[in-house]
Amino acid sequence: MKTMTTQLALLMQLSRRKSNMRLLIRFSMVLILFFALYTVLFHVLMLYEGRRYSWITGLYWTLTTMSTLGFGDITFSSDIGKFFSVVVLLSGIIFLLIILPFTFIQFFYAPWLDEQNKARAPRAVAESLSGHLIFTYFDAVAVNLIQKLGQYGINYVILTAELQKALDLHDQGYAVVVGDLDDPQTYHRLNIDRAAMVIVLNDDVASTNIIFTIREANANVVTVTNADADDSLDILEMAGSTHVLQFTKMLGQALARRVHGVSMKANVVGRFDQLLIAEAPVMRTWLQGKSLAESRLREVTGVTVVGIWEEGQFRIPGPQSLIGESTVLVLAGTEAQLDRFDRSIGGGREKQLNSGPVVVLGGGRVGMAVANTLKARDIDYRVVEKKTGIAAQDPHFIQGSAADLETLVKASIHETPSVIITTHDDNLNIYLTIYCRRLRPDVQIISRASLDRNINTLHRAGANLVMSYSSLVTATILNLLHPQKILMLSEGLNVFRTALNPKLENKALLDIQVRENTQCSVVAVKRGEDLIINPDPTIILEPGDELLLIGLAESEKKFIEKYPAPASTSPEP
Repeated sequence: MKTMTTQLALLMQLSRRKSNMRLLIRFSMVLILFFALYTVLFHVLMLYEGRRYSWITGLYWTLTTMSTLGFGDITFSSDIGKFFSVVVLLSGIIFLLIILPFTFIQFFYAPWLDEQNKARAPRAVAESLSGHLIFTYFDAVAVNLIQKLGQYGINYVILTAELQKALDLHDQGYAVVVGDLDDPQTYHRLNIDRAAMVIVLNDDVASTNIIFTIREANANVVTVTNADADDSLDILEMAGSTHVLQFTKMLGQALARRVHGVSMKANVVGRFDQLLIAEAPVMRTWLQGKSLAESRLREVTGVTVVGIWEEGQFRIPGPQSLIGESTVLVLAGTEAQLDRFDRSIGGGREKQLNSGPVVVLGGGRVGMAVANTLKARDIDYRVVEKKTGIAAQDPHFIQGSAADLETLVKASIHETPSVIITTHDDNLNIYLTIYCRRLRPDVQIISRASLDRNINTLHRAGANLVMSYSSLVTATILNLLHPQKILMLSEGLNVFRTALNPKLENKALLDIQVRENTQCSVVAVKRGEDLIINPDPTIILEPGDELLLIGLAESEKKFIEKYPAPASTSPEP
């Protein structure tokens, strides 16, 4: 609890309010002048009525009348005296009941409250804080990333220049500091010399200034910056950003790579040393309708099926897992093994199984990235865009509403193998998913989700695959934060690395039953300088080995709880 002396000291320190204080003094002097004038007039009018009172009584009458208390013990009998009483009363209402409270709030209460709020909003982090992430922008992406950081015990701090926003975030339980984004001293108060990374997701112009300021405070800290415009890439790099990425373009490219019936090649979605993680659609291949045991993929190609995506749900496969039309296999292997897989299913060549073009709904930044990716792969496409200016850029663009049947027919909705929905409005994406599923029950629908909470809703609406913008940003940043420690893939699927728990030493993989106990799959064993990819189930785990596993975030947590790494070599996220 602050003492009264401290409270007064805070008010006295408000040098920026000197002009306001002068106004307050002027108002007080005017008010005193009115008190004196009315007191003198009181005596004059009372003498006119033949009565005499002391000066203290005159001041008493003036104050009681102006404050509207009106005890009634002293009153005028003449009309001019009563008129004077009305004037004093009205001026008292204006000065004491309106202007004075406003003045008090403006010059005393509001500054005091402002100082109290400033005191609640932290201006610096603890001196001991290190290895933390600094956010210069707070949005849904930051929320998703902060939640993921909490799973790995990584500290963070949000920097904002807005006091009220800082207070709101502070009340919600976020670690926040208020300060100017373009002041080097702000970043020193955030222990930037010991920070692991600064995440700058502001607009391009603001990001350039922020990066330049950060480099003035620290020349070596790792920064990750988003560039909305292509021209901003070079500018942000020149400003000093370590990693300049275009997340919307990355999302568009990822959406385009997931189109079924366009390429039978396995799409590499992550790399961990020599280990490659890939996803492969099986629609209309010889694998469709077979179980994993019947496919003999490991024996034929050397790759291991470490997971299966089935309509947005990831699961660890077993020998009897059936490969259906909409199944996407998650494969682990070397580059040579994936090449053998591609050749085994005819994936070395691009081929369009449907005669129609891919339909892209939305011509924004993500939609343009999808179109450019499809164009680079020589795949026919049609982009439906409502804005005339965008639609006029290319003959592949069709101007009109994506919810209009005539427009969709013109875009070849009845012939297309896939529909990609790219708008930033999740409500619209859900609507379009239901609409397209009704028009084409057999078509592949790929949708963008701006918020992770809408992923399941989009799947229920009929989307075969949903890719989240915030998950993509989170995965990219975490992969940059700790390379070769964790590799985040799509929709919460992780590859992670951990030292061997002592109770697993000198045991065969087959005997410890990792899949059954934790829903994770061992994709590699690191032994010294060697990386044993897709190890044989009979391999004996030796002291000092490290395991590379794949699984959902919940499965990873379950594995770490069941088989924690030795204390001296605890796994880093």
